[in-house]
Amino acid sequence: MFKNTNSQVRAGWLILLVVIAIFIAQGIFTELGAVILLALQVPGADVIFEAEPFTAFDEYPWNSLIIYGGAEAGTIVAIILIWRFVNKGKLQQLGFLWSLKDAFFGLLLGALSITLIFLILLATGLVELKDGFTSPAFSTYTLITCLFFILVGIAEEVFFRGYIMSTMQARDNSKWVIFIVSAIIFSLMHGMNPNVNALGLINITLIGLLFAYMFNVTKSLWLPIGYHITWNYFQGSVFGFAVSGTESMGIYESVISSGNAFVTGGDFGLEGGVLTTFMLIFGYVATKVYVKWGTRTKEISS
Repeated sequence: MFKNTNSQVRAGWLILLVVIAIFIAQGIFTELGAVILLALQVPGADVIFEAEPFTAFDEYPWNSLIIYGGAEAGTIVAIILIWRFVNKGKLQQLGFLWSLKDAFFGLLLGALSITLIFLILLATGLVELKDGFTSPAFSTYTLITCLFFILVGIAEEVFFRGYIMSTMQARDNSKWVIFIVSAIIFSLMHGMNPNVNALGLINITLIGLLFAYMFNVTKSLWLPIGYHITWNYFQGSVFGFAVSGTESMGIYESVISSGNAFVTGGDFGLEGGVLTTFMLIFGYVATKVYVKWGTRTKEISS
């Protein structure tokens, strides 16, 4: 029940252990941040927990980064500790093989994908830009949420791709089983988000499959981390759409027309719309071309 035929602890039990460790670490880091803020008598420290995350970022940006960013930092620490001392693995095996090229391509592809969806919606009249492109509303929020989404991108990719996929691979699961399980868990974790819809969960599963593919072909987390960061950041903090159901405030204010949620994603954000489904196909093709181009470049240089 607990071990496979190779006398290894089954991947499912290890994943459950990490989930428990993440909840504990998030609680510790969050409470630690709150204690520090309260001890310093920082204004608003006692009301952050009562607000929606991005509302709290708007009203108390630095305080919220300590609280919510601390939870993401706790996630990263918990996973690394379990990986090192329970799985007995090295950080490189978890996907921490630094590649500036992969990170840059991921950042570019995530930003481009969201921007293309936005431009299509704008061109078809399904979205209107309230104050035009010449009046971006930069604020402290713009910087704080950038830092927050960096932590979110790293934490989620280290867990869903790095830990889950590497643990299952070490137990000789087939590639497609690994892809599907990691993507479904990724989607289910978003199932508790506000304003969730069926297409949104399907798209998040497809995003999970795309990230799994990116991790598998590069053997590094940096491409999916980069894509994850700018996908969230451009969706919420640039264009002002909800991010996986959570309201956000962008440097631009996008007004979505009513009655077209199947295309626009409605209150769940762009991830709940069919344009995201097609854009993920573009992401897969772009990644395939990128990997092939990199392979050919290596062959020519050698």
